[in-house]
Amino acid sequence: MKPRLNITFLLSEATKFSTSESVHDEPNLYGVTDGKAVGTYLEHKFKRLLNEKYVCEIGSSAKGIDFPDLNVDMKVTSIKQPQSSSPFRSARQKVCGLGYSLLVFVYSKSDNKELQTARLDILHVIYVEEARTADYQTTQGIREIISRDGNAEDLMAFMNDRNLPIDETEALELAEELLRNPPQIGYLTISNALQWRLQYKRAIEEAGKVGGIQRIA
Repeated sequence: MKPRLNITFLLSEATKFSTSESVHDEPNLYGVTDGKAVGTYLEHKFKRLLNEKYVCEIGSSAKGIDFPDLNVDMKVTSIKQPQSSSPFRSARQKVCGLGYSLLVFVYSKSDNKELQTARLDILHVIYVEEARTADYQTTQGIREIISRDGNAEDLMAFMNDRNLPIDETEALELAEELLRNPPQIGYLTISNALQWRLQYKRAIEEAGKVGGIQRIA
C-alpha cells in the first residue's frame, strides 16, 4: 500500500529528482526554447513519479496549486531569469504572502547537437514556506514604518506609493491589521500585473540562511 504524500516525502523526492534529471538526456526538449514547455515537461514528470509512489492529490495551474492537500505550488524556472507567474487573488498577497508555499526548481538547459538531446541541469531546488512568500521591499517598508511608530495613515500612504492594487477602504482595513500584527519579511519580488510576477533571485540567495526558506538541492 502506497504511503500518503507529506512535506517530508515531497522534499526528499524533489532532491532525488533533481539529481536524476540533471544527468538525463531528453530528446523531446532538443531545440526547445519555450520556458513554459520546459516547465510543463518537468512538472508532469515529477508529478508522475509522485503518483507512482504515493497517495496524493495533484492539482494544476489551471485549477489552482499543484499539491492542494499540502498547500504547495511547484514552480519551474530558468536560471537566466528566475521568475514565474502566479494567479492574482488580492493585494494582501504582496503584503501577507501568497497563501501557500512554493517548491521552486531552477534549471540551466543545454542542447547536445551530436545526440540531438537536451539536458536540464537542476541548479537549485528551494522550498519557500507560506509565511515567506510576500514581497521583500513591501514587507521591509511596512515593518520600518511600524518600528518608527507609524500609524494607519502612514501605512496607507506607503501602500499607495507602491501602487498596491487596493482601494481606500481595503487599504485602511489592511493597515489596521498590520499595526496589530506586523508582517514577516517576505523573500520574493512580486510585480503588479493581471497575474502576479514572482521573481526568485533573493529567495535563491537567502535559502538556508533565513528561517522559512530551505535549500533542498
